[in-house]
Amino acid sequence: MDRTVPDRAATRPIRTRRTVTAGLACAAIAVLITPTTAHATSTPAQIATSRTNGVAYLKTLQAADGSFASSGLSNEWAFSAFAAAGTAAVDIAPGDDVTKNARTVYRNQLSAPSWPGASPVVTDYERAALNAYAAGIDPARVSSGQNLIAKIASYWQPSAPGYYGPPANFNGTVFALLALAGGKTQAGAPRVPQSLLNASVTVVRANQHTDGGWNFSQAAGNPAQLAAPSDIDMTGATMAALCASGVANTDSAVQAGKNFLKSKLINASGAFNSMFGANTNSNGWAVSGLNACGIPSQGIDFTTPAGRTPIDFLRAQQFTPGGGFRYLPSDTAPQPYASIDAVRAISGGGFTATPPVPVTAGAPQWVGTTTFTSGQTSTLALVIDTGTGSPNVCSVSVTPTGSTTTLGAVLDAATTAATPTGCVTSRAPTSGTGTVTSINGVTNSGASTWKLSVDAGAAAAATRGATISLGDTISLRYGS
Repeated sequence: MDRTVPDRAATRPIRTRRTVTAGLACAAIAVLITPTTAHATSTPAQIATSRTNGVAYLKTLQAADGSFASSGLSNEWAFSAFAAAGTAAVDIAPGDDVTKNARTVYRNQLSAPSWPGASPVVTDYERAALNAYAAGIDPARVSSGQNLIAKIASYWQPSAPGYYGPPANFNGTVFALLALAGGKTQAGAPRVPQSLLNASVTVVRANQHTDGGWNFSQAAGNPAQLAAPSDIDMTGATMAALCASGVANTDSAVQAGKNFLKSKLINASGAFNSMFGANTNSNGWAVSGLNACGIPSQGIDFTTPAGRTPIDFLRAQQFTPGGGFRYLPSDTAPQPYASIDAVRAISGGGFTATPPVPVTAGAPQWVGTTTFTSGQTSTLALVIDTGTGSPNVCSVSVTPTGSTTTLGAVLDAATTAATPTGCVTSRAPTSGTGTVTSINGVTNSGASTWKLSVDAGAAAAATRGATISLGDTISLRYGS
Protein backbone atom coordinates (compact mmCIF):
# COMPACT_ATOMS: atom_id res chain seq x y z
CA MET A 1 0.00 0.00 0.00
CA ASP A 2 1.03 3.62 -0.54
CA ARG A 3 1.95 4.94 2.90
CA THR A 4 3.63 8.11 1.72
CA VAL A 5 0.70 10.14 3.01
CA PRO A 6 -1.23 9.99 6.28
CA ASP A 7 -2.10 6.48 7.48
CA ARG A 8 -4.05 3.66 5.86
CA ALA A 9 -2.67 4.18 2.35
CA ALA A 10 -3.49 7.90 2.27
CA THR A 11 -6.48 10.16 2.95
CA ARG A 12 -6.75 8.69 6.43
CA PRO A 13 -5.85 11.06 9.26
CA ILE A 14 -2.78 9.84 11.10
CA ARG A 15 -3.48 7.75 14.14
CA THR A 16 -1.37 5.32 16.05
CA ARG A 17 0.24 3.18 13.35
CA ARG A 18 -0.33 -0.53 13.74
CA THR A 19 0.54 -3.43 11.54
CA VAL A 20 -2.34 -5.63 10.45
CA THR A 21 -1.05 -8.38 12.71
CA ALA A 22 -0.99 -6.09 15.72
CA GLY A 23 -4.43 -4.76 14.82
CA LEU A 24 -5.90 -8.25 14.78
CA ALA A 25 -4.37 -8.94 18.15
CA CYS A 26 -6.02 -5.78 19.48
CA ALA A 27 -9.29 -6.91 17.97
CA ALA A 28 -9.36 -10.03 20.10
CA ILE A 29 -9.05 -7.86 23.21
CA ALA A 30 -11.33 -5.05 22.09
CA VAL A 31 -14.22 -7.36 21.31
CA LEU A 32 -14.32 -8.33 24.96
CA ILE A 33 -14.51 -4.75 26.16
CA THR A 34 -18.01 -3.43 26.67
CA PRO A 35 -18.40 0.36 26.96
CA THR A 36 -19.55 1.46 30.38
CA THR A 37 -21.98 4.02 28.99
CA ALA A 38 -24.69 4.04 26.35
CA HIS A 39 -26.82 1.17 27.59
CA ALA A 40 -29.61 1.80 25.08
CA THR A 41 -30.10 3.17 21.60
CA SER A 42 -29.01 6.81 21.60
CA THR A 43 -31.76 9.41 21.65
CA PRO A 44 -31.76 12.60 19.54
CA ALA A 45 -31.09 14.62 22.70
CA GLN A 46 -28.10 12.45 23.61
CA ILE A 47 -26.74 12.71 20.09
CA ALA A 48 -27.15 16.49 20.13
CA THR A 49 -25.27 16.73 23.42
CA SER A 50 -22.51 14.50 22.11
CA ARG A 51 -22.22 16.62 18.98
CA THR A 52 -22.07 19.88 20.95
CA ASN A 53 -19.41 18.57 23.30
CA GLY A 54 -17.45 17.07 20.43
CA VAL A 55 -17.40 20.35 18.52
CA ALA A 56 -16.17 22.12 21.66
CA TYR A 57 -13.28 19.63 21.87
CA LEU A 58 -12.41 19.99 18.18
CA LYS A 59 -12.15 23.75 18.60
CA THR A 60 -9.35 23.19 21.14
CA LEU A 61 -7.29 21.60 18.35
CA GLN A 62 -6.92 25.00 16.65
CA ALA A 63 -3.40 26.41 16.96
CA ALA A 64 -2.65 29.93 18.11
CA ASP A 65 -2.11 31.01 14.50
CA GLY A 66 -5.61 29.83 13.60
CA SER A 67 -4.54 26.66 11.82
CA PHE A 68 -5.90 23.14 12.12
CA ALA A 69 -3.56 21.78 9.48
CA SER A 70 -0.02 21.35 10.72
CA SER A 71 2.76 19.26 9.21
CA GLY A 72 1.12 17.00 6.66
CA LEU A 73 -2.16 18.92 7.02
CA SER A 74 -3.29 16.51 9.70
CA ASN A 75 -6.25 17.93 11.61
CA GLU A 76 -7.78 19.49 8.49
CA TRP A 77 -10.37 16.68 8.52
CA ALA A 78 -11.94 18.74 11.32
CA PHE A 79 -13.50 20.96 8.64
CA SER A 80 -15.69 18.11 7.37
CA ALA A 81 -16.75 17.40 10.96
CA PHE A 82 -17.51 21.05 11.73
CA ALA A 83 -19.62 21.41 8.58
CA ALA A 84 -21.60 18.26 9.35
CA ALA A 85 -22.22 19.61 12.85
CA GLY A 86 -23.42 22.98 11.55
CA THR A 87 -20.37 25.05 12.49
CA ALA A 88 -18.78 27.26 9.82
CA ALA A 89 -14.98 27.22 9.66
CA VAL A 90 -14.88 30.99 9.26
CA ASP A 91 -16.58 31.30 12.66
CA ILE A 92 -13.73 29.48 14.42
CA ALA A 93 -10.91 31.78 15.51
CA PRO A 94 -8.44 31.74 18.42
CA GLY A 95 -9.34 34.36 20.99
CA ASP A 96 -12.06 35.62 18.63
CA ASP A 97 -9.36 37.11 16.38
CA VAL A 98 -11.26 37.00 13.08
CA THR A 99 -8.07 37.68 11.12
CA LYS A 100 -6.97 34.18 12.14
CA ASN A 101 -10.22 32.41 11.38
CA ALA A 102 -9.79 28.78 10.40
CA ARG A 103 -11.06 29.17 6.83
CA THR A 104 -8.74 32.02 5.89
CA VAL A 105 -5.72 30.31 7.41
CA TYR A 106 -6.50 27.02 5.65
CA ARG A 107 -7.01 28.75 2.32
CA ASN A 108 -3.65 30.48 2.68
CA GLN A 109 -1.99 27.16 3.46
CA LEU A 110 -3.45 25.49 0.38
CA SER A 111 -2.46 28.48 -1.78
CA ALA A 112 1.18 28.46 -0.71
CA PRO A 113 3.62 27.33 -3.45
CA SER A 114 5.24 24.98 -0.94
CA TRP A 115 2.03 22.99 -0.38
CA PRO A 116 1.70 19.98 -0.34
CA GLY A 117 5.43 19.31 -0.54
CA ALA A 118 7.98 17.97 -2.98
CA SER A 119 6.38 14.59 -3.74
CA PRO A 120 2.60 15.02 -3.74
CA VAL A 121 0.20 12.15 -4.37
CA VAL A 122 -3.39 12.30 -5.52
CA THR A 123 -4.82 11.82 -2.04
CA ASP A 124 -3.19 15.07 -0.88
CA TYR A 125 -5.44 16.94 -3.29
CA GLU A 126 -8.50 14.79 -2.63
CA ARG A 127 -8.26 15.32 1.12
CA ALA A 128 -7.80 19.04 0.59
CA ALA A 129 -10.72 19.28 -1.84
CA LEU A 130 -13.12 17.55 0.55
CA ASN A 131 -12.14 19.74 3.46
CA ALA A 132 -11.86 22.98 1.49
CA TYR A 133 -15.41 22.42 0.27
CA ALA A 134 -16.62 21.83 3.83
CA ALA A 135 -14.81 24.97 4.97
CA GLY A 136 -16.56 27.08 2.34
CA ILE A 137 -13.57 27.35 -0.02
CA ASP A 138 -14.40 26.57 -3.65
CA PRO A 139 -11.94 23.72 -4.29
CA ALA A 140 -11.50 24.73 -7.95
CA ARG A 141 -10.89 28.37 -7.04
CA VAL A 142 -8.72 28.31 -3.93
CA SER A 143 -6.48 30.89 -5.60
CA SER A 144 -5.36 31.79 -9.11
CA GLY A 145 -2.61 29.22 -8.73
CA GLN A 146 -4.47 26.46 -6.90
CA ASN A 147 -7.27 24.43 -8.49
CA LEU A 148 -7.71 21.22 -6.49
CA ILE A 149 -10.19 19.75 -8.99
CA ALA A 150 -7.68 20.17 -11.81
CA LYS A 151 -4.95 18.62 -9.66
CA ILE A 152 -7.10 15.54 -9.10
CA ALA A 153 -7.79 15.36 -12.84
CA SER A 154 -4.04 15.33 -13.49
CA TYR A 155 -3.84 11.88 -11.85
CA TRP A 156 -6.31 10.26 -14.28
CA GLN A 157 -4.93 6.99 -15.64
CA PRO A 158 -5.40 6.79 -19.44
CA SER A 159 -4.23 3.17 -19.44
CA ALA A 160 -6.74 2.30 -16.71
CA PRO A 161 -9.74 4.60 -17.25
CA GLY A 162 -11.66 5.38 -14.10
CA TYR A 163 -8.63 5.16 -11.79
CA TYR A 164 -6.86 8.15 -10.27
CA GLY A 165 -3.27 7.60 -9.21
CA PRO A 166 -1.67 4.15 -9.32
CA PRO A 167 -4.49 1.59 -9.71
CA ALA A 168 -2.84 -0.57 -7.03
CA ASN A 169 -3.81 2.13 -4.52
CA PHE A 170 -7.55 1.79 -4.97
CA ASN A 171 -8.24 4.30 -2.21
CA GLY A 172 -6.95 7.08 -4.46
CA THR A 173 -9.80 6.37 -6.86
CA VAL A 174 -12.42 6.16 -4.12
CA PHE A 175 -11.44 9.52 -2.68
CA ALA A 176 -11.26 11.07 -6.14
CA LEU A 177 -14.86 9.99 -6.61
CA LEU A 178 -15.79 11.42 -3.21
CA ALA A 179 -14.09 14.73 -4.00
CA LEU A 180 -15.39 15.12 -7.55
CA ALA A 181 -18.95 14.05 -6.72
CA GLY A 182 -19.18 15.56 -3.25
CA GLY A 183 -17.38 18.83 -3.95
CA LYS A 184 -20.22 20.43 -5.89
CA THR A 185 -20.40 23.97 -7.21
CA GLN A 186 -21.23 26.87 -4.93
CA ALA A 187 -24.80 26.59 -6.17
CA GLY A 188 -24.93 22.95 -5.07
CA ALA A 189 -24.92 21.53 -8.60
CA PRO A 190 -22.67 18.73 -9.89
CA ARG A 191 -19.27 20.04 -10.94
CA VAL A 192 -18.21 17.27 -13.29
CA PRO A 193 -20.17 15.34 -15.94
CA GLN A 194 -21.92 12.16 -14.86
CA SER A 195 -20.02 10.23 -17.52
CA LEU A 196 -16.79 10.95 -15.66
CA LEU A 197 -18.22 9.72 -12.37
CA ASN A 198 -19.65 6.65 -14.07
CA ALA A 199 -16.19 5.61 -15.28
CA SER A 200 -14.98 5.39 -11.68
CA VAL A 201 -18.21 3.80 -10.45
CA THR A 202 -17.46 0.97 -12.88
CA VAL A 203 -14.01 0.63 -11.33
CA VAL A 204 -15.49 0.56 -7.83
CA ARG A 205 -17.87 -2.23 -8.77
CA ALA A 206 -15.00 -4.26 -10.21
CA ASN A 207 -13.08 -3.94 -6.93
CA GLN A 208 -15.87 -5.13 -4.62
CA HIS A 209 -14.79 -8.19 -2.65
CA THR A 210 -16.84 -11.34 -2.52
CA ASP A 211 -17.78 -10.60 1.11
CA GLY A 212 -19.45 -7.38 -0.08
CA GLY A 213 -16.91 -4.83 1.13
CA TRP A 214 -13.79 -3.12 -0.17
CA ASN A 215 -10.17 -2.66 0.83
CA PHE A 216 -7.52 0.02 0.28
CA SER A 217 -5.70 -1.87 -2.45
CA GLN A 218 -6.83 -2.94 -5.91
CA ALA A 219 -8.67 -6.25 -6.14
CA ALA A 220 -10.18 -6.13 -9.64
CA GLY A 221 -8.99 -9.00 -11.81
CA ASN A 222 -7.32 -10.78 -8.90
CA PRO A 223 -9.45 -13.67 -7.56
CA ALA A 224 -7.30 -14.03 -4.43
CA GLN A 225 -7.68 -10.36 -3.54
CA LEU A 226 -11.39 -10.36 -4.30
CA ALA A 227 -11.78 -13.27 -1.89
CA ALA A 228 -9.68 -11.56 0.82
CA PRO A 229 -11.42 -9.98 3.84
CA SER A 230 -12.66 -6.44 3.34
CA ASP A 231 -11.92 -3.45 5.54
CA ILE A 232 -14.55 -1.66 7.63
CA ASP A 233 -13.13 1.79 7.02
CA MET A 234 -12.76 1.48 3.28
CA THR A 235 -16.18 -0.09 2.91
CA GLY A 236 -17.73 2.97 4.55
CA ALA A 237 -15.75 5.36 2.33
CA THR A 238 -16.54 3.42 -0.85
CA MET A 239 -20.25 3.24 -0.10
CA ALA A 240 -20.18 7.01 0.39
CA ALA A 241 -18.38 7.45 -2.94
CA LEU A 242 -20.98 5.39 -4.77
CA CYS A 243 -23.94 7.19 -3.23
CA ALA A 244 -22.36 10.65 -3.74
CA SER A 245 -22.01 9.69 -7.42
CA GLY A 246 -25.71 9.04 -7.81
CA VAL A 247 -25.85 5.30 -7.12
CA ALA A 248 -29.04 4.46 -5.22
CA ASN A 249 -28.81 2.93 -1.76
CA THR A 250 -30.94 0.08 -3.09
CA ASP A 251 -28.25 -0.78 -5.64
CA SER A 252 -26.81 -4.28 -5.24
CA ALA A 253 -23.27 -3.01 -4.62
CA VAL A 254 -24.40 -0.64 -1.85
CA GLN A 255 -26.61 -3.30 -0.32
CA ALA A 256 -23.74 -5.80 -0.32
CA GLY A 257 -21.55 -3.23 1.43
CA LYS A 258 -24.27 -2.61 3.99
CA ASN A 259 -24.61 -6.34 4.64
CA PHE A 260 -20.85 -6.67 5.06
CA LEU A 261 -20.87 -3.95 7.72
CA LYS A 262 -23.88 -5.50 9.39
CA SER A 263 -22.05 -8.84 9.63
CA LYS A 264 -19.25 -7.15 11.60
CA LEU A 265 -21.39 -5.71 14.38
CA ILE A 266 -20.36 -6.66 17.91
CA ASN A 267 -23.47 -7.57 19.86
CA ALA A 268 -22.44 -6.23 23.27
CA SER A 269 -21.28 -2.78 22.14
CA GLY A 270 -22.65 -1.97 18.69
CA ALA A 271 -19.11 -1.48 17.38
CA PHE A 272 -17.82 -2.81 14.09
CA ASN A 273 -15.13 -5.44 14.54
CA SER A 274 -12.50 -4.06 12.18
CA MET A 275 -9.03 -5.35 11.38
CA PHE A 276 -7.83 -2.79 13.93
CA GLY A 277 -10.24 -4.00 16.58
CA ALA A 278 -13.28 -2.14 17.85
CA ASN A 279 -12.22 1.48 17.50
CA THR A 280 -13.66 4.93 16.99
CA ASN A 281 -12.06 5.68 13.62
CA SER A 282 -13.37 2.56 11.90
CA ASN A 283 -16.81 3.08 13.41
CA GLY A 284 -16.75 6.71 12.29
CA TRP A 285 -15.88 5.84 8.70
CA ALA A 286 -18.52 3.11 8.55
CA VAL A 287 -21.23 5.37 9.97
CA SER A 288 -20.23 8.18 7.60
CA GLY A 289 -20.65 5.74 4.73
CA LEU A 290 -24.11 4.81 5.97
CA ASN A 291 -24.95 8.49 6.43
CA ALA A 292 -23.92 9.31 2.87
CA CYS A 293 -26.19 6.56 1.58
CA GLY A 294 -29.16 7.49 3.75
CA ILE A 295 -29.01 4.21 5.66
CA PRO A 296 -29.87 4.64 9.36
CA SER A 297 -27.01 3.63 11.62
CA GLN A 298 -29.56 3.03 14.39
CA GLY A 299 -32.13 1.29 12.25
CA ILE A 300 -33.17 -2.33 12.34
CA ASP A 301 -30.11 -3.42 10.36
CA PHE A 302 -27.67 -1.81 12.77
CA THR A 303 -29.20 -2.51 16.15
CA THR A 304 -27.79 -5.64 17.73
CA PRO A 305 -29.85 -8.22 19.65
CA ALA A 306 -28.45 -6.62 22.80
CA GLY A 307 -29.95 -3.28 21.70
CA ARG A 308 -26.66 -1.57 20.82
CA THR A 309 -25.86 0.52 17.75
CA PRO A 310 -22.70 2.04 16.23
CA ILE A 311 -23.83 5.42 17.57
CA ASP A 312 -24.04 3.94 21.06
CA PHE A 313 -20.46 2.76 20.69
CA LEU A 314 -19.24 6.16 19.51
CA ARG A 315 -20.94 7.95 22.38
CA ALA A 316 -19.41 5.45 24.80
CA GLN A 317 -15.99 6.49 23.48
CA GLN A 318 -16.55 10.14 24.42
CA PHE A 319 -15.05 11.71 27.53
CA THR A 320 -17.23 13.74 29.88
CA PRO A 321 -16.24 16.42 30.54
CA GLY A 322 -14.01 17.45 27.67
CA GLY A 323 -15.94 16.10 24.68
CA GLY A 324 -13.04 14.31 23.00
CA PHE A 325 -13.19 10.67 21.92
CA ARG A 326 -10.80 7.83 22.68
CA TYR A 327 -9.50 5.66 19.85
CA LEU A 328 -9.75 2.31 21.66
CA PRO A 329 -12.17 1.55 24.51
CA SER A 330 -9.15 1.02 26.76
CA ASP A 331 -7.56 4.42 26.05
CA THR A 332 -7.42 6.96 28.87
CA ALA A 333 -7.09 10.15 26.82
CA PRO A 334 -8.88 11.59 23.80
CA GLN A 335 -7.32 11.29 20.37
CA PRO A 336 -7.77 14.11 17.81
CA TYR A 337 -8.40 11.99 14.73
CA ALA A 338 -10.76 9.67 16.55
CA SER A 339 -12.66 12.72 17.75
CA ILE A 340 -12.88 14.17 14.25
CA ASP A 341 -14.19 10.91 12.79
CA ALA A 342 -16.69 10.51 15.62
CA VAL A 343 -18.09 14.05 15.46
CA ARG A 344 -18.54 13.83 11.70
CA ALA A 345 -20.36 10.50 12.01
CA ILE A 346 -22.56 11.44 14.97
CA SER A 347 -23.49 14.66 13.18
CA GLY A 348 -24.85 12.69 10.25
CA GLY A 349 -22.04 13.60 7.88
CA GLY A 350 -20.39 11.73 5.05
CA PHE A 351 -16.84 12.71 4.06
CA THR A 352 -17.64 16.32 3.23
CA ALA A 353 -20.63 18.60 3.70
CA THR A 354 -22.05 21.85 2.39
CA PRO A 355 -20.57 24.67 4.49
CA PRO A 356 -23.02 26.22 6.95
CA VAL A 357 -23.97 29.87 6.62
CA PRO A 358 -21.56 31.78 8.93
CA VAL A 359 -22.70 33.75 11.94
CA THR A 360 -19.72 36.13 11.68
CA ALA A 361 -21.02 39.45 10.41
CA GLY A 362 -20.14 40.02 6.76
CA ALA A 363 -18.59 36.60 6.25
CA PRO A 364 -19.81 34.90 3.06
CA GLN A 365 -20.73 31.23 2.91
CA TRP A 366 -18.16 30.74 0.12
CA VAL A 367 -14.84 32.21 -0.88
CA GLY A 368 -12.94 31.66 -4.11
CA THR A 369 -10.86 33.51 -6.68
CA THR A 370 -12.83 33.95 -9.90
CA THR A 371 -10.46 35.70 -12.29
CA PHE A 372 -7.13 34.80 -13.83
CA THR A 373 -4.09 36.89 -13.04
CA SER A 374 -2.65 38.08 -16.33
CA GLY A 375 0.66 36.36 -17.07
CA GLN A 376 0.27 33.80 -14.25
CA THR A 377 -0.08 30.12 -15.07
CA SER A 378 -3.25 28.47 -13.78
CA THR A 379 -4.71 25.02 -14.28
CA LEU A 380 -8.12 23.89 -15.50
CA ALA A 381 -9.80 20.49 -15.46
CA LEU A 382 -10.76 19.26 -18.94
CA VAL A 383 -12.95 16.28 -19.89
CA ILE A 384 -13.16 15.13 -23.51
CA ASP A 385 -16.01 12.68 -24.04
CA THR A 386 -16.47 11.11 -27.47
CA GLY A 387 -19.53 9.25 -26.23
CA THR A 388 -17.77 5.88 -26.16
CA GLY A 389 -17.85 5.64 -22.36
CA SER A 390 -14.12 6.21 -21.85
CA PRO A 391 -13.42 9.95 -21.55
CA ASN A 392 -10.05 11.68 -21.77
CA VAL A 393 -9.35 13.64 -18.60
CA CYS A 394 -6.52 16.03 -17.82
CA SER A 395 -5.34 19.19 -16.13
CA VAL A 396 -4.39 21.94 -18.60
CA SER A 397 -1.92 24.69 -17.79
CA VAL A 398 -2.90 28.05 -19.29
CA THR A 399 -1.33 31.49 -19.02
CA PRO A 400 -4.01 34.05 -19.88
CA THR A 401 -3.31 37.65 -20.76
CA GLY A 402 -6.52 38.84 -19.16
CA SER A 403 -9.03 38.01 -16.44
CA THR A 404 -10.65 35.31 -18.60
CA THR A 405 -9.53 33.05 -21.43
CA THR A 406 -11.23 31.19 -24.27
CA LEU A 407 -12.01 27.58 -25.08
CA GLY A 408 -9.75 27.83 -28.10
CA ALA A 409 -6.81 28.86 -25.93
CA VAL A 410 -7.49 25.94 -23.59
CA LEU A 411 -7.63 23.42 -26.44
CA ASP A 412 -4.44 24.84 -27.93
CA ALA A 413 -2.68 24.57 -24.58
CA ALA A 414 -3.99 21.04 -24.01
CA THR A 415 -2.01 19.73 -26.99
CA THR A 416 1.29 20.54 -25.26
CA ALA A 417 0.62 21.43 -21.61
CA ALA A 418 -1.76 18.79 -20.29
CA THR A 419 -1.29 16.23 -17.54
CA PRO A 420 -1.65 13.41 -18.39
CA THR A 421 -0.55 13.94 -21.96
CA GLY A 422 -2.68 12.92 -24.92
CA CYS A 423 -5.87 14.52 -23.65
CA VAL A 424 -6.15 16.57 -26.84
CA THR A 425 -4.15 15.29 -29.81
CA SER A 426 -5.83 17.39 -32.50
CA ARG A 427 -8.52 20.03 -32.85
CA ALA A 428 -10.10 22.02 -35.64
CA PRO A 429 -10.07 24.80 -36.33
CA THR A 430 -6.73 25.80 -34.81
CA SER A 431 -7.43 29.51 -34.81
CA GLY A 432 -10.24 32.03 -34.71
CA THR A 433 -13.36 32.05 -32.54
CA GLY A 434 -15.72 29.88 -34.56
CA THR A 435 -17.37 26.51 -34.02
CA VAL A 436 -15.20 23.62 -32.85
CA THR A 437 -15.64 21.08 -35.63
CA SER A 438 -13.26 18.30 -34.59
CA ILE A 439 -11.40 17.04 -31.54
CA ASN A 440 -9.06 14.06 -31.52
CA GLY A 441 -10.18 13.12 -35.02
CA VAL A 442 -13.89 13.01 -34.15
CA THR A 443 -15.62 15.44 -36.53
CA ASN A 444 -19.05 17.05 -36.43
CA SER A 445 -21.51 15.12 -38.58
CA GLY A 446 -25.16 16.00 -38.97
CA ALA A 447 -26.84 16.27 -35.58
CA SER A 448 -23.77 14.88 -33.80
CA THR A 449 -21.55 17.79 -32.82
CA TRP A 450 -19.17 18.91 -30.10
CA LYS A 451 -20.90 20.61 -27.19
CA LEU A 452 -19.43 22.58 -24.30
CA SER A 453 -20.52 22.39 -20.67
CA VAL A 454 -18.88 24.37 -17.87
CA ASP A 455 -19.14 23.05 -14.31
CA ALA A 456 -21.60 20.43 -15.63
CA GLY A 457 -24.03 23.17 -16.62
CA ALA A 458 -26.23 23.32 -19.69
CA ALA A 459 -24.53 22.18 -22.88
CA ALA A 460 -24.17 24.50 -25.85
CA ALA A 461 -22.41 24.38 -29.20
CA ALA A 462 -18.65 24.47 -28.60
CA THR A 463 -16.95 27.53 -30.06
CA ARG A 464 -13.32 28.54 -29.78
CA GLY A 465 -14.40 31.95 -28.59
CA ALA A 466 -16.42 30.66 -25.62
CA THR A 467 -15.39 32.41 -22.42
CA ILE A 468 -13.61 30.32 -19.81
CA SER A 469 -13.09 31.63 -16.28
CA LEU A 470 -10.70 30.65 -13.54
CA GLY A 471 -11.70 27.36 -11.91
CA ASP A 472 -14.13 26.26 -14.61
CA THR A 473 -14.37 22.51 -15.10
CA ILE A 474 -14.62 22.14 -18.88
CA SER A 475 -16.48 19.26 -20.45
CA LEU A 476 -16.62 18.70 -24.21
CA ARG A 477 -18.97 15.97 -25.35
CA TYR A 478 -19.67 14.67 -28.83
CA GLY A 479 -23.22 13.68 -29.65
CA SER A 480 -26.64 14.85 -30.68
